Amino acid sequence: MIATIIPDVKSHYPVLLTEIISIITPQYGGTFIDCTFGQGGYSKRILKFEKTRVIALDRDLESLKKAQEIQNEFEDRFLFKNIKFSELNNLKLKNENIKGVIFDLGYSYTQIKDPKKGLSFETVGELNMKMGINDFSAKEAINNLDEKELAQIFKYFGDEKDSNRIAHNIVDDRATREITTEELVRIIDSSKRKKNQKTHSATKVFQALRIFVNKEISELIYGLINAAKVVKKDGIIAVVTFHSLEDKIVKYFFKSLSENKSVSRYMPKGVEKVNLFKSLSKKPIVPSEKEIQENPPSRSAKLRYVIKKEDFYDFETDILEKFDHLIKIENFSKKL
Repeated sequence: MIATIIPDVKSHYPVLLTEIISIITPQYGGTFIDCTFGQGGYSKRILKFEKTRVIALDRDLESLKKAQEIQNEFEDRFLFKNIKFSELNNLKLKNENIKGVIFDLGYSYTQIKDPKKGLSFETVGELNMKMGINDFSAKEAINNLDEKELAQIFKYFGDEKDSNRIAHNIVDDRATREITTEELVRIIDSSKRKKNQKTHSATKVFQALRIFVNKEISELIYGLINAAKVVKKDGIIAVVTFHSLEDKIVKYFFKSLSENKSVSRYMPKGVEKVNLFKSLSKKPIVPSEKEIQENPPSRSAKLRYVIKKEDFYDFETDILEKFDHLIKIENFSKKL
């Protein structure tokens, strides 16, 4: 994601960690779901509080090594699952006191720097961008989707103003050669009408491709829906985003269930609708100047959270309809 593609951090730095811990209050105990385990920054800090338990999820199997280290240290208080966080409702949580569900939607430094993943425009070789449990790669998307489809991906997932020109030039070039990472960067750079001196020309297209390849729109939407289902009353859902598209989805979901009265689908007819969430602030929490200085990629981070006010499982939400146009773009992948 945009904020993470910066090569001046030497190790993974869990973003807004102090703020997250302050919000979820693990000192009072309970089970917490770390939906984006990565290098384990949030999980390790939560487990320092003795009455806690952490269920950690990550689609990237490379996280298993770090998870095993934490498992060895905390034994029966830590569980790792190599699944997408959109599937967290499939976990057996009936007897778990889920006090918090946490999402950090950025990529870790180790993931960005892994040449096999090909997440960065600095990578040399084959386009990949798969984060684990994927059906296709960026290489397949770039070399097989049509011009209109590529342009929509770049425009809506990357906010790329020159999306049409870039897509057209990709289709032209791939007629004679397979598009590699280096070739894609060259095409993007030559297609840009105006160049931003502060941001690499390929930033937005690579963001868009990562979102598309990993189906991050539907992943986030279903992750939020299922987090709302499994967290207990008075529990917290906290999400750290790194670009405006993610933040827009999170903001809408939280606001719609905090301000627009809803109800469980299985409540008797005539039951009064209530606000299912409580939001303490309309504005997101952002990193301090100190954190930004220590970890420049954190500067784009925004943290939003809500408290679950009522006991419910299934509930009414229109979030899928609200972002249906983005899910339709994700579904271009059915051709691959």
